[in-house]
Amino acid sequence: MSEDLRKIIIDGEEIEVPTSYTLLQAAEAAGREIPRFCYHERLSVAGNCRMCLVELVGAPKPAASCAMNVRDMRGGPNGEPPAMNTASPLVKKAREGVMEFLLINHPLDCPICDQGGECDLQDQSLAYGRAGSRYGENKRAVEDKHMGPIIKTEMTRCIQCTRCVRFVTEVAGVPEIGMIGRGEDAEITTYLEEAVTSELSGNVIDLCPVGALTSKPYAFNARPWELSKTETIDVMDAVGSNIRVDNRGAAVLRVLPRVHEGINEEWISDKTRYAWEGLGKQRLDTPYVRENGKLRRTDWSDALSIAADKLSGDASRIGMIAGDLCSAEEMKAAKDLADALGIASIDCRQDGAKLGGDVRQSYLFNSTIAGIEDADAILLVGTNPRTEAAILNARIRKTWLNNKTEIGLIGEAADLSYEYTHVGTSAADLAGLKRKRSGFIKTLKDAKRPMIIIGSGALAREDGAAILRAAGDLAVAVGAIEDGWNGFNVLHNAASRVAGLDLGFVPGEGGRDVAGLQAGATEGEIDTVVLMGADELDMSAFGEAFVIYVGSHGDAGAHRADLILPGAAWTEKDGIWANTEGRVQLGYRSVFPKGEAKEDWAIFRALSERVGKTLPYDSLAELRAKLFEDTPVLGGIDHAPGAEGASEFDAKAIGGEGDVADTDLTAAISNFYFTNPIVRASQTLAECSALRQAPAQEAAE
Repeated sequence: MSEDLRKIIIDGEEIEVPTSYTLLQAAEAAGREIPRFCYHERLSVAGNCRMCLVELVGAPKPAASCAMNVRDMRGGPNGEPPAMNTASPLVKKAREGVMEFLLINHPLDCPICDQGGECDLQDQSLAYGRAGSRYGENKRAVEDKHMGPIIKTEMTRCIQCTRCVRFVTEVAGVPEIGMIGRGEDAEITTYLEEAVTSELSGNVIDLCPVGALTSKPYAFNARPWELSKTETIDVMDAVGSNIRVDNRGAAVLRVLPRVHEGINEEWISDKTRYAWEGLGKQRLDTPYVRENGKLRRTDWSDALSIAADKLSGDASRIGMIAGDLCSAEEMKAAKDLADALGIASIDCRQDGAKLGGDVRQSYLFNSTIAGIEDADAILLVGTNPRTEAAILNARIRKTWLNNKTEIGLIGEAADLSYEYTHVGTSAADLAGLKRKRSGFIKTLKDAKRPMIIIGSGALAREDGAAILRAAGDLAVAVGAIEDGWNGFNVLHNAASRVAGLDLGFVPGEGGRDVAGLQAGATEGEIDTVVLMGADELDMSAFGEAFVIYVGSHGDAGAHRADLILPGAAWTEKDGIWANTEGRVQLGYRSVFPKGEAKEDWAIFRALSERVGKTLPYDSLAELRAKLFEDTPVLGGIDHAPGAEGASEFDAKAIGGEGDVADTDLTAAISNFYFTNPIVRASQTLAECSALRQAPAQEAAE
């Protein structure tokens, strides 16, 4: 028997488990179900609900199984293995007593509680509770707390499990919720009676085992058994969090996280959680054409004819720009159409990032998101991961908290929810770092697994290619790249970016990038521009060019467009997205497109027929077959390449030559809640944005 394993007896069955296991984990390893309220696998042990009591043979009283380790169990007097019972009469009576105490002050709100049907208290009171209560005293009432536009509170229902307190303190890093008072007066509150400011605050709704913390926008909308559930992925950032979309009929009513240990564990950001509100507002549901300065409705036949006419001109005077939410299929269809027409001016880098080429390692998060936990030194360059990838930032905080990982930052200072060393502010500080002998460079060199994370803000500059090269040189200099480990990472903030670069959705020979297209349009050298959900651009820079907008929402692109071809939002189509680490994932349709809107790839397929260049696929399956044939890396579903090929990493093959400017690096996202047309249409996220912007405005005044 190994030193770290121990034989114990659970309900008469002998089992061997690690000594580091808690009794609760050991019981689950033996196939026993232990009820719990306060215990959660990803949070510290509180041991305050007592619902997980078990009987230790020979012990004077029941023990909380979540708070006691197997190594602490005592064996029998004659050397017998330690034993515990999880279903004895003593355990049954103890659980009934605990449940009775929990329900003393709990209101009978089940018929009007949004937690109904998904409530741990309901389920466990049925399975482990008594048939009635013996307490007739007056019930305690607690005043509801203000926690912002996301979290609805009914604190009389609270059982003080403290899951929410532990989450915001340990995972989110914003200790704004806590317990005050003692005994009957104990209650959970925000210390200053203000909204919780974390980008992850909505996760406390999922963690709450009762109806004390529920979703304010979802309140009284539906019961869980009324909803259809679709497992898909999130596209609000480049992390690719696994989510479940719940809809009733044609309306999406909520988004919940799914467990994926390699990406989001079981958390999602508030932006992901409440983007669904924007899916039903400001929608484009029919084609429009601009006449005499005003948009008028038209039909698909007329709209496609106009688009085909505009795309049949001089190919050198036409361009296409893919937005941040595009799936691989629509970019593939658009690129195939562009290639057939000879259009070289295509670009998926809406922000102008200097990325691309044949070296896939040059634009991936090569360490993988889960690999962050293996790093012992991290350098952030021109990025604020808290706003660009809140879930990834939580992973950085986790390794900082658990592994004492040292973190450095080159760029603008910000509250990242963990401590860091401010190494510098400019690109010159990055380029000159490897020449230093002390400070954070020594930390990186001494680390066994150093990591460099470079953000889109550092790459979307004139010297972006030189900065990328400098980051690659630094990674090699500090030993961040070796067999089994690649610490060179690019953090994207657009869900479409990696797949677009994989597809080669970048300017061909003689083609223009986004900046070139805008400059050409201003100078009258570009006649037609196709915007594929690209709204984060200066629309005035397109001059007199004819703008065709293919997208789902009436945002900046649609306001500038001369022709609108309504597309489908990400919940309305099956699609493929590759996240920042190059992990290819499948998204599935939850509801159908609004009105006359069509799936985006089908729009380009129809256009190809109108211009006499019919694309060689008539269905999504055929399109995907062509996609996988031409770009095999997009066929590796749920595979993150990680350190594959790290030994062949060549810093000289990435980025470009040139000097870096001695100017400050800035983060790519200034407003976490307003990064794409869908979230800008969400009222809840608008309220969150206003709350976050108010302190900054007050400070400026």
